[in-house]
Amino acid sequence: MKKVYANATEALEGVLRDDMLIAAGGFGLCGIPELLLQAIKESGVKDLTFASNNAGVDDFGIGILLQTKQVKKMISSYVGENAEFMRQYLSGELELEFNPQGTLAERMRAAGCGIPGFYTKTGVGTVIAEGKEHKDFNGETYILEEGIFADLSIVKAWKADETGNLIFRKTARNFNPPAAMCGKLCVAEVEEIVPTGSLDPDKIHLPGIYVHRLIQGDHEKRIEQRTTRQREEA
Repeated sequence: MKKVYANATEALEGVLRDDMLIAAGGFGLCGIPELLLQAIKESGVKDLTFASNNAGVDDFGIGILLQTKQVKKMISSYVGENAEFMRQYLSGELELEFNPQGTLAERMRAAGCGIPGFYTKTGVGTVIAEGKEHKDFNGETYILEEGIFADLSIVKAWKADETGNLIFRKTARNFNPPAAMCGKLCVAEVEEIVPTGSLDPDKIHLPGIYVHRLIQGDHEKRIEQRTTRQREEA
């Protein structure tokens, strides 16, 4: 099976449609599939639901799709860096399903393993638990969370071989592996594609069985919040 495509537009050809549920990797602006998000914007598809740790910032990441109003719902943990997100949500233009970060990651991972649901203590007694099944185990109350079975996964990795085995670098190994697992089809963008067999099997973070299409590209790698300290005088 051919997995390597020339660019993001080609890799998403015949895949995108309105009303899709898309799982996107990344944490803040670290390890986000920026090239694939740009291609989704340019495609014009709309009424999308995104399962992602965050919604990017106003002009980068998923934020570019909020600007064009191509997103109707976010399933997220943290959305505090995006003024347009806040405006759309408070005005009723955008739906939001809040998930604790660990729960969101496990919902993706569980779906990738074929598990439709699981019980967790996280969120019990809060708005997160409203409308969800409660069950007691050994005297403790848990709530039922459902796996996220996405139509499409888009992720960013550091290196891949031609069969789709992926290696993530440092913090970019965040939501990317579980997001990749839960999609019916997964497209990965990477900084480098190497020949099959050249990666150390013990260093592979995600097996190629989960990855259907690959692109190599240049990435901006923005810093979400730059924090520095004053230089000390000698």
